[in-house]
Amino acid sequence: MATRTEPITVNIGPQHPSTHGVFRMRVTFDGEDILNVEPVFGYLHRGSEKLAEERNYTQVITLTDRLDYVASQTNNQAYCIAVEKLAGIQPTERGMYLRVIAAELQRIASHLVATGFLLQDLGAFATPLMYCFRERERILEMFEMLCGARITVSYMRPGGVFQDAPEDFWPALTTFLEDMPGYLDELDMLLTGNEIIVGRTFDVGVLKPEIAINGSVSGPILRSTGVRWDIRKADPYDIYDRIEFDVPIGTRGDNWDRYKVRLEEMRQSLRIVEQCVAQIPEGPARAEVPFVFRPPAGAEAYGRVEAPKGELGFYLVSDGTIAPYRCKIRSPSMINLSVLSDILVGYKLADLIVTFGSTDINMGEVDR
Repeated sequence: MATRTEPITVNIGPQHPSTHGVFRMRVTFDGEDILNVEPVFGYLHRGSEKLAEERNYTQVITLTDRLDYVASQTNNQAYCIAVEKLAGIQPTERGMYLRVIAAELQRIASHLVATGFLLQDLGAFATPLMYCFRERERILEMFEMLCGARITVSYMRPGGVFQDAPEDFWPALTTFLEDMPGYLDELDMLLTGNEIIVGRTFDVGVLKPEIAINGSVSGPILRSTGVRWDIRKADPYDIYDRIEFDVPIGTRGDNWDRYKVRLEEMRQSLRIVEQCVAQIPEGPARAEVPFVFRPPAGAEAYGRVEAPKGELGFYLVSDGTIAPYRCKIRSPSMINLSVLSDILVGYKLADLIVTFGSTDINMGEVDR
């Protein structure tokens, strides 16, 4: 016979490394059963959107790095695409290929962080996380070759990229492409069949596809519900229309599917980079664009990419000056948080930490 207890509301957070004090949940429990969840966020106060309106278009790139700082290359890419639409700038062929190479390497690095910390949230002390960080480190070293930075890279520019890849980048990339499939197989072997991982993730934190669509959820969380939506396919940008790759999807929308979709997306990213290396043409890495330029007054543009966490978009409005009149960011982490209650209510306290970790949010682009 079940014993009913008095419902109690508890402040929980932060547990996840990406929240560092700027996110909490007001959770109502009946015993250990979750009755209600209210996500509370808004303590970071970066003001990136307003800061962008006080800088010229090129200077804004450094602000985009600090949104989802685990995936700064795709932040650069979305913003540069929006600026190019706004100002009528055509990036160079080589520049677009270098962008896609950097973006897909960034996707792998971001998914490695998501996977490693999910396992940390499951209670696996350090080992899986260090396995993931070991391969991510190689990607960050390649970013350092490209632009001298590892995390906040500011590598991309309207018209292409900051500079061409140095000679030592290509052998390092080739070696990585040869080694990484084996490391992904190793992760798959160690994690996918683990009884504890399966027990804690399978049919836990289930998100229904209709709720995901109505909530404008995107990225691996949406695809885990069985919805095959990827902006790289639906609305190709840069050179994605020349690349062959598959869009992994799940069937249940649970913690397990979110993990598996990210694992398979890393394999597809390797496939994309290999094709880019084979196809990349010679030529300039960046179009001749002045550091300070003025898009036409009244022009507006929306540039979006399939970032590791979902659809990342920049909406820009020009008043004819050297800075955006308005800058609005559509960040996937914030929108994906909107369904947090839907995937937590009905489960246990122990499931809450794992499910929250499976959403792979970054507060840098939530409170912006």
